[in-house]
Amino acid sequence: MASAPRLSLATRVILINGLLLAVGAVLLILSPASVSSRPSTHQVLVLLGGLVLLLLADVLLVRRAVLPLDRLVEQLDHARSTEPLVRLSGPERGPAGRLARSIDDLLDRIEASRRENAAAASAAQEAERSRIAQELHDGVGQSMTAVLLELTALAATAPPEARNSLERVREGVRASLDEVRSVARHLRPHVLEDLGLRSALAALTNDLFGAGDTLVRRGVLPGLPPLSDEVELVVFRVAQEALTNVARHAGARTVDVQLGVSGDQLVLTVADDGKGLAGRREGVGTRGMRERAALVGGRLEVAGQDGGGTRVTLTIPLTTGQPTPASEVAG
Repeated sequence: MASAPRLSLATRVILINGLLLAVGAVLLILSPASVSSRPSTHQVLVLLGGLVLLLLADVLLVRRAVLPLDRLVEQLDHARSTEPLVRLSGPERGPAGRLARSIDDLLDRIEASRRENAAAASAAQEAERSRIAQELHDGVGQSMTAVLLELTALAATAPPEARNSLERVREGVRASLDEVRSVARHLRPHVLEDLGLRSALAALTNDLFGAGDTLVRRGVLPGLPPLSDEVELVVFRVAQEALTNVARHAGARTVDVQLGVSGDQLVLTVADDGKGLAGRREGVGTRGMRERAALVGGRLEVAGQDGGGTRVTLTIPLTTGQPTPASEVAG
């Protein structure tokens, strides 16, 4: 069945005005009223009344035709300020409906392109992190280990007056080696690859707060559903960024790290009782967490808490977090 021809907005307005002019002409032809060469007041009033009625009908009909477009413009103004971009709810028919569907299709393409670009950037970033971590471990780490062994041997045979100086140098090299190893672990989460997300979160909190006075409370739901590697990496990186911000800037006494399931959502929460968000603008770290969350269809919320402190909440739909079964991959 052939679809009805689509009329443009300009055609609709022209047809409305043409129809009103035709109705006015027919009424004048069929009406017993006449206009003399010197129209009377009554005739002028009749003509003015007819003109006003035609104008009112024109306004109502044209407004009805363009009102969906006005509403669509308002929705676009609102959509520009939302993240992620909301979809439009235009009418099913007419120019406004076609325009809304075209805009929604364009927004879908934009978001798909953004996700692909962000995923490619994230993969490149992780690959670069892994390369740098490997170079630190195999290059700098091994060189410093060799220097440490040489200093240990020298200190054992050095005269007493030089032994204290060699010991200080050796301790400095040892501290630098520990720092290099810590940076390498920060760049590449080996524990996530080897032992899983639960152990990776525990190691992360121990590295950041093990030597301080901050009390860390961890709560990871036993029996979490199987998660894809991408989701586990996103959860770990968001927790890493949030906890690093707490360790560096918050001055918190306690930190709560919770990972569990709420309905069909995987939920990660990092909350502290530190300085909070007062007077602070969203930085690169927070934007990076939002971008990572978007890669797996998740959402990130950063909010202040009553009494001070900050709460970072990451929610990820479990449908996007399930690993692909081997049978489906093979098929």
